[in-house]
Amino acid sequence: MRALIAFLLIVPMFALTAGCDKQEPEQPQAAAPAAEPQGKVDRSHKGEEMPAMPFTRPEGGPATLTGFRGKPLLVNLWATWCAPCIKEMPMLDELAVRETGKLQLIVVSQDLGGKKAVDPFFAKQKFKALQPYLDSDNVLPLALKADSLPVTVLYDRKGKEVWRVLGAFDWTGAEAKALIDEGTAG
Repeated sequence: MRALIAFLLIVPMFALTAGCDKQEPEQPQAAAPAAEPQGKVDRSHKGEEMPAMPFTRPEGGPATLTGFRGKPLLVNLWATWCAPCIKEMPMLDELAVRETGKLQLIVVSQDLGGKKAVDPFFAKQKFKALQPYLDSDNVLPLALKADSLPVTVLYDRKGKEVWRVLGAFDWTGAEAKALIDEGTAG
């Protein structure tokens, strides 16, 4: 029942936003559009505690954001049917490799199909650092007050939000480096 309620609340929000196109969740996109990522940095949630809502680890079993405290954490909510999400995934993988030891980075799929939708995508992409966390019940977007995908949130080592990026972003550029440095200093 909880999954049905989450579905009825979340899916209409994602369908009405400009961050993702309006394809059906069960039909992954072959390629992302050619436009450059234009994510917007939002600091209006700065200082908020990370939520303790459960989602699923790549190997199965429960995980929570609070379980990652102790080192800065970058959390990306995405889906296989979201073109801007797909566009930024290789850049997030590159960022995860570059910032190993300094920053934890997790990508949490919002695909209702869970492993069935996400595993083939990850097998094809052959990411070096990213692992497929799953949130098939879409509890994280509600907890984060996120109404579109992708959304990426940086938490400091104490679990407090530093900033978030709404929409796809160039995670390999100078602006991203400055944002990461801002959130991981000290």
